[in-house]
Amino acid sequence: MTDRVTRSDLAVDKRLADFIETQGLEGTGVSADTFWSALSQMAHELGPKNKALLDKREAIQAQIDAWHVENRSKNHDPAAYKAFLQEIGYLVPEGDDFQIETANVDAEIATIAGPQLVVPITNARYALNAANARWGSLYDGFYGTDAMGSPAPAGGYDKGRGARVVARARVFLDEAFPLEGTSHADARRYAVRDGALMVDDMPLASPEKFVGYRGHPKAPDAILLKNNGLHVELVFDRTHRIGSRDQAGLADVVMESAISAIMDCEDSVACVDAEDKVQAYSNWLGLMRGDLEEQVEKGGKTFTRALNADRAYTAPDGGDVSVKGRALMLVRNVGHLMTNPAILDREGGEIYEGLMDALITTMLAMHDLRRDGGNSVTGSVYVVKPKMHGPEEVAFTDEIFTMVEAALGLPQHTVKIGIMDEERRTTVNLKECIRAAKSRVAFINTGFLDRTGDEIHTSMEAGPFSRKDFIKRKSWIGGYENQNVDIGLECGLSGKAQIGKGMWAMPDMMSAMLEQKIEHPKSGANCAWVPSPTAATLHALHYHRVDVFAVQKKLLEGGRRGHVETILEIPLASYGMWTEDQIMREVENNAQGILGYVVRWVDQGVGCSKVPDINNVGLMEDRATCRISSQALANWLHHDVVNGQQVMAAMQKMAAVVDAQNAGDPSYTPMSPDYNGIAFQAACDLVFKGRVQPSGYTEPVLHARRLELKAG
Repeated sequence: MTDRVTRSDLAVDKRLADFIETQGLEGTGVSADTFWSALSQMAHELGPKNKALLDKREAIQAQIDAWHVENRSKNHDPAAYKAFLQEIGYLVPEGDDFQIETANVDAEIATIAGPQLVVPITNARYALNAANARWGSLYDGFYGTDAMGSPAPAGGYDKGRGARVVARARVFLDEAFPLEGTSHADARRYAVRDGALMVDDMPLASPEKFVGYRGHPKAPDAILLKNNGLHVELVFDRTHRIGSRDQAGLADVVMESAISAIMDCEDSVACVDAEDKVQAYSNWLGLMRGDLEEQVEKGGKTFTRALNADRAYTAPDGGDVSVKGRALMLVRNVGHLMTNPAILDREGGEIYEGLMDALITTMLAMHDLRRDGGNSVTGSVYVVKPKMHGPEEVAFTDEIFTMVEAALGLPQHTVKIGIMDEERRTTVNLKECIRAAKSRVAFINTGFLDRTGDEIHTSMEAGPFSRKDFIKRKSWIGGYENQNVDIGLECGLSGKAQIGKGMWAMPDMMSAMLEQKIEHPKSGANCAWVPSPTAATLHALHYHRVDVFAVQKKLLEGGRRGHVETILEIPLASYGMWTEDQIMREVENNAQGILGYVVRWVDQGVGCSKVPDINNVGLMEDRATCRISSQALANWLHHDVVNGQQVMAAMQKMAAVVDAQNAGDPSYTPMSPDYNGIAFQAACDLVFKGRVQPSGYTEPVLHARRLELKAG
């Protein structure tokens, strides 16, 4: 039985109450009575509004389902379909042009374009790594990955590969920081003379790109350069293994990498009760106070990992230069859907988890607002709000944070929000969604993953969908990606807010990332998600090659490219062309992804995993990827592309494969040969009951099964 205490008509899990009262509130100036009274007010006044919005989601979905059933035998009529969506209020009228009014936005959000990390807040080590990923070694990124076309060698240091790394880095320096009359590849001496950087007595072609140095000007220990808003540090050390072999003593090229990082309370975590939420909130508190630490064991040694300090340099004119040492941190709250047993309302029902997150994460961020040199230098709190369906739900989020700010004594609009453009009802109404929070918007982001899951669920009754790899080749995805940027620019986000793009899901394939992900800055997006600090360092190369703000200016002059009519095209399949082998390969690939993710989520509480696909390519899986796979199988089952026996056989076959992949994990519980464990049942629920899950989300099933396991 849960040990609860009463606080302002709320029955609160004692573990959460103790954390709030003994750690969270200390030093904020907010009393416990004020805090609990505010949360009770939110639960009892905003809770019913929250439920009404969820009920509206279901009512609209039922109408869409009925329309598709009625019209399934006819040729699809795009004009009639659009008119129907307008009639039921799914598609709302687009209003007059406007500009967002977001103020006090940090440079990392407004004026610096670069990579963005997303990490589970429940893992302190990952959170610290992400925050510290503001800076990363380009030498390590090239040497330790396949970025140069071949995998990193096993064993000791490979001098030949090291030489290739140095040469590749010099090519980058020549591209981003060209010299007059020479090349970085030929450089023997870097020095500062009369406030200018001289390389073998030759100046930079753009002298203003030199912004600072450390050490003696005639032989600096480090030189700081800046291009397209991003810094690069040249590190000199003739005693270093690399520097001692380098004619200029250059030991490393350190890139400003992850400009911002989202500390995630949502898709990448498994938080189902007070115990889990306290872990998440504790780590966020440590980040906001600046004192989060983690003991790390590496190479047989144990050391303490903490947040990096800012980096100090001497300016060209002899003054001081300070550069942030950490990524700007945003926190992703959960969406409007889920409740959590950590707190019960006066009727004994669970309160909405999104209301908990809103008040608690903002209150914890006050620790940062009350100190110098922390996360935000402009006095803002950045909350990413996922899974909102349309302008009403965005307006509700604005109402939530207005109440939060009033309760905590913060100026209105202290909290900035990120709108995840990942549900179709938001996509087709994006301009009105931005308008609904025009004084808070600091971020809009596309994501193929959740967006595709919603695409399948919304049009479940229209017919069988294409295979996953083919869905992204359909015209709707291009219209979706283009419209997001176009509308963001129309609404004045350039220079005030981030326009973001989604995750590179293959963390071991950096060569392919370097080839393909440059399309994100070329698209006009001033941030894009990467799966690791190393990936952030490598992706930063793209932002040196592409001036994103110049791209945005040109796009704005050209007008809108993406349109609702294209986005409403449903990516259905001509499945009669598939062979039985193609069908079952797709089923097994989806089954493997679901099982590989769900077994760790339910059994171990791991919310984000690298799961090998059917081709043995490691893919980052979270609830969004699981939503696609489960909805895809549910769709094929519903339309008789496959039957239940075939799918169950695939689930059992791939469970054995996943067991083999996890054989080296002593904490892993195999699913085969009995196939009756809670994790396997959860995976089956996601597929066989997928059609009736709210918006196709995985959370209701995963939370219920994880709670079942924890109770047992």
